[in-house]
Amino acid sequence: MLSIVIGLFGMVGALCRYYLSDVPLFVHSIFPLGTLICNLLGCFVLGWFNQRIRKSNKIHQYIKTGISTGLIGSFTTFSTFSVETLQLFKDDSVILGILYILVSFIGGWFFVWVGDKLGKSHALQVGER
Repeated sequence: MLSIVIGLFGMVGALCRYYLSDVPLFVHSIFPLGTLICNLLGCFVLGWFNQRIRKSNKIHQYIKTGISTGLIGSFTTFSTFSVETLQLFKDDSVILGILYILVSFIGGWFFVWVGDKLGKSHALQVGER
């Protein structure tokens, strides 16, 4: 049942991200403003949610998980990364926090690069451009 709730909330978050990124002002921009807005808004909402709603007993746990993991998670994964990093710093794990940031960004860029190269290589092998 929890998987269904997460999936339904996830569908809403994904559609919100799609439509926000599809705003005409953002579509023809050289800067990914729609994505940036999604990421920053998601960070704000998840930070607020974790402080205000997650600790409440008035809302069913399935709904809380649906909102945080499904809705906000599909709207932006950057918000989850930011909350987890903040938690490391709050727990006085500064070195782990910095390591998490560095590995996430450098590793992310590296794996995007590898995926890009492999995708391009595969496209050339099958005759695509």
